[in-house]
Amino acid sequence: MTSPMSGPTGAEPSKAVAAAKASEGKSKSLADKDTFMKLLVAQLKYQDPTKPADSTAFMAQTAQFTQVEKLEDMVDMLKSQRMISASSLVGKSVTYMDETGVTQSGVITAAKLNGDSEPTLKVGNTDVQLSKVTEINTDPKTA
Repeated sequence: MTSPMSGPTGAEPSKAVAAAKASEGKSKSLADKDTFMKLLVAQLKYQDPTKPADSTAFMAQTAQFTQVEKLEDMVDMLKSQRMISASSLVGKSVTYMDETGVTQSGVITAAKLNGDSEPTLKVGNTDVQLSKVTEINTDPKTA
């Protein structure tokens, strides 16, 4: 079976694919859907018309593209869930471990989500990562 990327122009398609794959490898996410789509279009563009790509392989690639899109949707949904969870803690009293390892307590006045990191809670003038919280109380007077 011939490679679906080989074509009449010789090395040009492989250079484009190599560059696209290199940029895909640098991505921190599982895969970048734009890069994946560029690879798929390049494959179709440079395939030899006398030896077209195997339809089974093409369907597998299309399924992979769909998986990438769905995974990105799930990541967005998880970010939203984390923010909703963190915002539900506003007004509650918490006990947390500070950077030096000392137990502190206070009332949460705000919650924020910075990029891909975990939610940060504002306790007094201190930003506290949600993972540093050791106890949550519904009554703000107990802290």
